[in-house]
Amino acid sequence: LYGPPGLGKTTLAGIIANELGVNLRVTSGPAIERPGDLAAILTNLNAGDVLFIDEVHRLPRTVEEILYPAMEDYSIDIITGKGQMAASYHLPLPKFTLVGATTRAGQLSAPLRDRFGVVLRL
Repeated sequence: LYGPPGLGKTTLAGIIANELGVNLRVTSGPAIERPGDLAAILTNLNAGDVLFIDEVHRLPRTVEEILYPAMEDYSIDIITGKGQMAASYHLPLPKFTLVGATTRAGQLSAPLRDRFGVVLRL
């Protein structure tokens, strides 16, 4: 969802969750600073939940890269440790709906924008 402030993007995300009969989980791009922050949010979702990310254009690119497989395959790959102690884990996620909102659609990276199935201007 994109458009000027105050048009109800957050309210619309709440309506979507209400109509689906699921929980709305709200966060913002600036609050998700590291890939691990997003991984924690995603792994705590329940099946069917709506995840609303306000100011989605402000997600760091490293965080976006974690979001791509979550949007496409409902899974994420995380790496723990470093060097010889590094280990990779593939984590399946519950199916969820992602709603992103921005006042600056032009600042969304093309790879992120292209992964949204529906883009609405308010």
